[in-house]
Amino acid sequence: MATIQEYKCPCCGGAIAFDSTIQKMKCPYCDTEFEMETLAGYDDELRSEQADDMRWETAGQARWEAGETDGLRSYVCRSCGGEIVGDENTAATSCPFCGNPVVMMDQFSGSLRPDYVIPFKLDKRAAKEALKKHYMGKRLLPKIFKDENHIDEVKGVYVPFWLFDAEVNADIRYKASKVRSWSDSSYIYTETSYYAVRRSGSIEFKNVPVDGSEKMADDLMESLEPFDFSKAVDFQTAYLAGYFADKYDVDAGQSVERANERIRKSTEDEFKSTVKGYASVTKEAGSIQLHNGKVKYALFPVWLLNTTWNGQKYLFAMNGQSGKMVGDLPLDKGAYRKWLFGLTGAIGAVIYVAFYLISIL
Repeated sequence: MATIQEYKCPCCGGAIAFDSTIQKMKCPYCDTEFEMETLAGYDDELRSEQADDMRWETAGQARWEAGETDGLRSYVCRSCGGEIVGDENTAATSCPFCGNPVVMMDQFSGSLRPDYVIPFKLDKRAAKEALKKHYMGKRLLPKIFKDENHIDEVKGVYVPFWLFDAEVNADIRYKASKVRSWSDSSYIYTETSYYAVRRSGSIEFKNVPVDGSEKMADDLMESLEPFDFSKAVDFQTAYLAGYFADKYDVDAGQSVERANERIRKSTEDEFKSTVKGYASVTKEAGSIQLHNGKVKYALFPVWLLNTTWNGQKYLFAMNGQSGKMVGDLPLDKGAYRKWLFGLTGAIGAVIYVAFYLISIL
């Protein structure tokens, strides 16, 4: 049985056919005409496009050596399921994630040994001061929150991260347009020209971080970025003294999808930024080929501040290296209504003035 080849219009996506009167291919929907040679080249280009290849080798991470974990203790919080790791001098504490009291008694075992650690640069006092500054300038924050929000506990926690390195070759095709307008005594004319734009090239990624803890929301951890990896050092258990370490519960293989999502978006944004001078630019197809993908395991420093106000718990996190603070704040509904009413009134006044000026012209 013969196979019928159907051609799609690059401009509108409609099926195009050969028009014998003009000896060209023509789209019946947008009336765009194509030379046969041009369409043949476009068809060859479509056939050569490849699917994404973003596979990683996630095996082979370092293992703990004999005796290296003798001074570490772990406990699984029965309230939230978080696994906390501390040194042998930590007997009783509370879960840094939910505040539940815990007793650390079990010998630490299992899991991969981190490759790197970024040591804490800022102390507990800096975390408390950063929280106060975090309140400043928040007009919709209840006024009594900053005075009455009680800090239950401040914990320094090393959060597990998977770091992805890769070289990426990308080939992306866009549909772009330019618009030209002119007029005469009778009509206003608009001409829209469509273009096929292609970008190919390579880009290198280093240390793309993906949070390896299920208890820590990805958006919360990504809000704490960036961490300066140039300050990272080879891991030693001595860096855990006086702090806690969250044991990863999302392995490297489970983190690949998130890493690919971040790499794909960064690649597409970078390539699209080079397509300039058009009225519109839309991605039509693309291929991302990943090479020499490597995965490392590291611990990043985070201060967690558990607070209570008005009977509710609020969790704040601070980058233990840069001091960047993030966390959800309550909303003063009365102040919000006043702000919204004022904004609506201001917009209404602008519209009224605009209509008044039009009426007197």
